[in-house]
Amino acid sequence: MDFQGQVVLVTGSGRGIGAAIARAFAAQGAAVAVNYLRDAASADAVARDCREAGGDALAMQADVSDPAAAARLVDTVVAEFGRLDVVVNNAFAPYAFDPEQRLAFGEAGWDAYRTQFEGAVGAAHHVCRAALPHLTRHARGAIVNIASNLVEHPVVPYHDYATAKSALVGFSRNLAAELGPQGVRVNCVAPGLVYPTQASASTRAGFRERIAAATPLRRLARPEDVAGPVLFLASAHSAFITGQVLFVDGGLVMR
Repeated sequence: MDFQGQVVLVTGSGRGIGAAIARAFAAQGAAVAVNYLRDAASADAVARDCREAGGDALAMQADVSDPAAAARLVDTVVAEFGRLDVVVNNAFAPYAFDPEQRLAFGEAGWDAYRTQFEGAVGAAHHVCRAALPHLTRHARGAIVNIASNLVEHPVVPYHDYATAKSALVGFSRNLAAELGPQGVRVNCVAPGLVYPTQASASTRAGFRERIAAATPLRRLARPEDVAGPVLFLASAHSAFITGQVLFVDGGLVMR
């Protein structure tokens, strides 16, 4: 896959899955905007990795759950790189995947849901709204939103998180239907439990082993496993694919 001459914005890419996605795009020649919220040193290191991989990259701070900040971020990307071709919405509200500490339905107030909606659907909405004029300019833009296999298989009922990710899938499909005639494709990648990341750090080893044992490929996803499918859905190789959810969980969910 060749992304030479293309500009990619990856939200929440200062570490973990987002960082792996940013590095993978850069290795294929893209200029990458490495968005982060707080950890400037980590984002700077990812941007440096991207440049060493053969692309261009800059770390850019923004809280994409804030509409004005998301708009400023997109403006900065275009000012620095001259265009915007691909958006990957990876940022989400902080969450710990710990089955033993999760909030049961009776304990999860609506504020917990609202926080996850703002982090998943809200952030994607704000970034896409700001990016749309640039993505339609060449009639071949791509948006990839990071969902979760929990939308199909709630092996642990993380009510607030999984409900927000389900809404993100609905948002993506409606956006795909509207933007298709303008040449912009919108798809989702839905990983299973990804380890190691900051969010999965509190998932006990025993539970990780049970998930791996139930997975046909007999392991958990690594951040790098998610990057390839994202690049595919952003590339010309998927030019006739939109509105889809690609599960990246070793076969735990089969559709």
